[in-house]
Amino acid sequence: MQGEQFEGVAEALRNGDLEAAGIPQPERLLLEFAGTITRAAYEVTDEQVQGLRDVGWTDEQIAEAAYVAALFNLFVRLADTFGIEPPAMYERAGIPSAAR
Repeated sequence: MQGEQFEGVAEALRNGDLEAAGIPQPERLLLEFAGTITRAAYEVTDEQVQGLRDVGWTDEQIAEAAYVAALFNLFVRLADTFGIEPPAMYERAGIPSAAR
């Protein structure tokens, strides 16, 4: 999803508003799964994983999503540790509310 027609979706996702993003249920559940990993990975449940399977995600795709979420969390924590901020050109509207 690229281009001006998707700016609203991109902005909603940057702000952590999955409802406003209007994305399909399978992708929404996968993003919620990544959000659970980000906030408190120990809260991932068997039911949440089964819900992902029920909407069509394979175990391999679920595992990859978990790896990607964990890896990006590592990058963010390292950047926070060293005070690394993205250049302003990447965050024209300022830091997204979901990142605050």
